[in-house]
Amino acid sequence: MKTLAIVLLIVVASVVWSGFYVLPEGYQAVITQFGKPVGQPITAAGLKFKTPFLQEVAYFDKKILIWDGAPNQIPTNDKTYVFLDVTARWRISNALTFMKAVKSMGRAQTILDDILDGTVRDLVNKNDLVEIIRSSDWSPETMTGGNPEGAKEQIKLGRDKIAALIFETASEVTPQYGIELVDVMFKRVNYIETVRFKVYERMISERKRIAAEKRSTGEGQKAEIIGKVNRELKEITSKANREAMEIKGKADADAAKIYADAYNKDVEFYGFWKSLEAYASTIGKNTKLILSSDAEFYKFIENSK
Repeated sequence: MKTLAIVLLIVVASVVWSGFYVLPEGYQAVITQFGKPVGQPITAAGLKFKTPFLQEVAYFDKKILIWDGAPNQIPTNDKTYVFLDVTARWRISNALTFMKAVKSMGRAQTILDDILDGTVRDLVNKNDLVEIIRSSDWSPETMTGGNPEGAKEQIKLGRDKIAALIFETASEVTPQYGIELVDVMFKRVNYIETVRFKVYERMISERKRIAAEKRSTGEGQKAEIIGKVNRELKEITSKANREAMEIKGKADADAAKIYADAYNKDVEFYGFWKSLEAYASTIGKNTKLILSSDAEFYKFIENSK
């Protein structure tokens, strides 16, 4: 009797134990009975109850998950091939729909591959290379310094808006699988090998052209500065020469006035003094003069005898 009671207690405990389950944070659950879903998805974490032995619990993530597409070589509208590496974030928005339409995470990745890869290829095919490469906020003024050649390549959408279009288009399809897309981003955009060298050459040529333009502008500014400096130097030199000549002329005038005043004070002495200066400067050690005896030059010498 005691053994039977213990067995009954164990059976009851097993039934009760199998009727309870814990839903962790970050998960949602769908109750199945004989493999078919029963009721609505359970999203609130905590201790839950189900029919013992008859019902099972299928758990699904609530957190945001990552989808990484395989890099693909895709042609653009202008027939240029690029490698695109695209990533997206998604989550299970309806666990019941997800369970019915998808069933497993591996299958979900395959469905996202089909939806996103197809949408990416379709939109890239419809747009030129420049739309894929350049960001949506690109402008000739900010990126090329006002280069007229760069200004010709105007963009209508740009990489960011194309990514937004991919997200919008794919988001119309994923809800039927119980999947909600959070965002879609271009992780990497690269040229194929044959295009890459042409792009590099074009970039180098463009940088050289801009450098030559900058050098030309610099040379023009240099010539303008040098011309201005030379003009100012000539003006300063001319002004200085004029002032020097004025000062010299004034000094000569003052000297002439002093000489004139001195001459007028004693004309005879002045003539005598100038004659002595003439003797000193004219008659040297080896000087020979042939003059007549009544020459003016000998006036004071003759008078001194």
